[in-house]
Parts: sequence; C-alpha cells; structure tokens
Amino acid sequence: MDDIIIARAIHILSVLFWIGGVAFVTLVVMPSIRGSTAPDDRLAAFHRIEGRFAPQARVWVVLAGVSGFWMIHRAQMWDRFAYPQFWWMHAMAALWAIFFAMLFLVEPVFLHRRMQNSPDPGRDFRRMARLHRILLLIAVVTVLGATAGSHGLF
Repeated sequence: MDDIIIARAIHILSVLFWIGGVAFVTLVVMPSIRGSTAPDDRLAAFHRIEGRFAPQARVWVVLAGVSGFWMIHRAQMWDRFAYPQFWWMHAMAALWAIFFAMLFLVEPVFLHRRMQNSPDPGRDFRRMARLHRILLLIAVVTVLGATAGSHGLF
C-alpha cells in the first residue's frame, strides 16, 4: 500500500504545479501581457514566457498521468469508469488527455508554427486567452469534483 501513498503524493504535487501553472498563466501572465503590450506583439511576448513554462508543464502532466494510472491499476479501480457517480474520474482522465495532446502534439507539431506565422497575432492572442480561461474553468471543476468525490461526496 505504500506505493499508492507515494503515487497519491506525486499525483497531488503534479496537479498542484500543473493546474497552478495554468491558473498563473491564465490569471496573471496573459492579463499582464494584455495590459502592457501592443496587440500585435502580445503573441510573441506570451511565447517568450511560455517557452520557460511548457517544459515544466510537460513534466507535471506526465507525472500526474503516470501516478494516476498507477493508483487506478494498483487499487483495481477500473470498474469506477462504468459508474456515473465517478464522473470526476472521467473528468480527470479527459482533462489529462486534453493537456497531454496540447503539450506533446498540438503545440509542437502545429500550433507553434501557426503562431509564428500568424496573420493576426492580436486575434490569435485573444483566442488563446479565451481557450486558457475555458481550460482553467474545466480544470477547477475537475479538481473540485475529484477532491469531493475521492472523499465520498458523490
């Protein structure tokens, strides 16, 4: 059982840094850029900052996924995915899959090139900020649901 305790600690720490980082970027970095940078320069300013955060986010997302999978596997909780009251487990897995795809596939393969050659960087920055707010809202609901659900509320 010690491995599950260790996995839970790694999982919570990973989610803390991952979603905390998303919150910081969404609620502090992007508004700061919007308030201090001309619209056509916002995308480039964001990418200068994001370039330092993305590698860290990849580490936290991988650790959250591995530790979450380990806990489900070791505690034999696969059957929970068949019951609606464990919706928060579905939400955690879906949120993880979205961020994994964004960080490891969409951004490096498609998005960075698209943003470097953006015909309208101001509009693209607004879209990116909107997407960050939506993802943060989904993450907050997921974290609240997972915390409450894992402690028996649902």
